[in-house]
Amino acid sequence: MNTLTAEPVAHGRRLARRRRLLLVGLVGLVGLAFMLDIALGSVRIPLPAVADVLLGKSSGTIAWDFIVAKIRVPKAITAVLVGCGLAVSGLQMQTLFRNPLAGPSVLGITAGAGLGVALVMLSAGSAASLYAIQQLGLGGSWLIVLAATLGAALVLLLVLAISARVRDNVVMLIVGVMIGNITLSIVSIWQYFSAPEQIQEYLLWTFGSLGGVTGPHLAVLAGVVLVGLVLAFASSKPLNALLLGENYARSMGLTVGRARLLIIASTSLLAGSITAFCGPIGFVGIAVPHLTRALLNTADHRLLIPGACLVGAGLTLLCDCLAQLPGSSTALPINIITALVGAPVVIWVTLRRTLVRSSFS
Repeated sequence: MNTLTAEPVAHGRRLARRRRLLLVGLVGLVGLAFMLDIALGSVRIPLPAVADVLLGKSSGTIAWDFIVAKIRVPKAITAVLVGCGLAVSGLQMQTLFRNPLAGPSVLGITAGAGLGVALVMLSAGSAASLYAIQQLGLGGSWLIVLAATLGAALVLLLVLAISARVRDNVVMLIVGVMIGNITLSIVSIWQYFSAPEQIQEYLLWTFGSLGGVTGPHLAVLAGVVLVGLVLAFASSKPLNALLLGENYARSMGLTVGRARLLIIASTSLLAGSITAFCGPIGFVGIAVPHLTRALLNTADHRLLIPGACLVGAGLTLLCDCLAQLPGSSTALPINIITALVGAPVVIWVTLRRTLVRSSFS
């Protein structure tokens, strides 16, 4: 190996080593955020006691054992699932549409999932709330997931069909926002004719919550999100090819139609199931992919997808810690905190045009 080729090879090895260390560091940060999320809340529990319960031992206080095992561990697991799912679905949307501001909430996909949930509850004569979902039992969980996934897929297919005719990124964003508004308007009409107590429960659902998913419902959510993530990992290479444009992807032998269906199925499962159980949670899907690209300094989805999972899980756990306002009995809706954290990232991405061009050109 001569001097001219040795230096780039050495640089590539150093970069790969740095990325591996970053991923290991992110795993540690997610673990720490997971412990903090369990320890903080209206009842403060020391970290050693949390560790004892997680290891299957008793903390010495029956109340702490119950709170950790029955309430906070399911909520922390839900936060991890939500962070992974929304971050990966946002990453897939940004690559599929080659648009840095694309995401499940921006393109109306989350609103479509919410419409599916609302229609099921409307036919059941109840409010679209997590409480109502729980009253339907495990079968109701699958019904809600199916409705939300179909609603998300319907909106995504509609946006995709329009994108085939419109190539302008700004126009596509406007179309996505308008489709989201149409679906929200349909739900609003239903709200207008609903009883006041039903509207109250629906409004609480729209704020987003991680604390109401337990028992068999958590198992359903985990199973669906896991399937969505597996499909996302399977689409890593097609996403890398699509990042260079559909014509180039076809020249490389990629079947674009099949790749699109794989990405649509993955995104619909992820965004649909999470919205059904936790309500619409914005900004994670649009902000985390940019944070991950900046952190790992790569456009390779074989690294970006696991990286987005870790960054999304860590960010959602930290947002949940902030939402609990440690030391008080008040808990803010998670959607408010993710907006406060995610909006500055979107502004930063908009201002950093160099970063945007390097990621999507």
